[in-house]
Amino acid sequence: MQRCLWVNLQNPLYVKYHDEEWGEIVTDDQKLFEMICLEGAQAGLSWETVLNKREGYRRAFYNFDIEKCSKLSDEYLESQRENAEIIRNKLKIYSVRRNAIAALEIIKEFGSLHDYFWGFIEGEQIILRPTKIEEYNANSEVSDAISEDLKKRGMNFVGSTIVYAFMQACGMVDEHGVGCFKGE
Repeated sequence: MQRCLWVNLQNPLYVKYHDEEWGEIVTDDQKLFEMICLEGAQAGLSWETVLNKREGYRRAFYNFDIEKCSKLSDEYLESQRENAEIIRNKLKIYSVRRNAIAALEIIKEFGSLHDYFWGFIEGEQIILRPTKIEEYNANSEVSDAISEDLKKRGMNFVGSTIVYAFMQACGMVDEHGVGCFKGE
């Protein structure tokens, strides 16, 4: 079975992520929140590093329950800097609470994170079929706009490249390459 060129076939977690999640439409707010936080944790690292620590993140951040994450104390967040199951960067850890607070405001305004994000693409999935690794996008005008808006709303670790990866992860963009069984 052929997969996208970027998949590390030696890592079963990565293969499973590609086969079952990447590019699939996500409508659940808790899952969307998880993915924006995990994509932010990736900044400066590989997605594979974050994916390998995903279960640790779920344990540390109450399965990304937005309400619970919005109320995490400084003491709790500081304690997570000793948690080897996650990336121990202080700013990335604290961004989970900050982003949860902003997410709750977005939900209040738009009804859901799904409605907010999908409003940027008028509810229509963007489908791209790259033929070689160089054709995969790192950002777009839409990810630029979402990034700018999220920053204005108080989120951090939401640069355009992170947002584009989030868009791919949550199915706003289906960018499975030509020849990949998921793109057929």
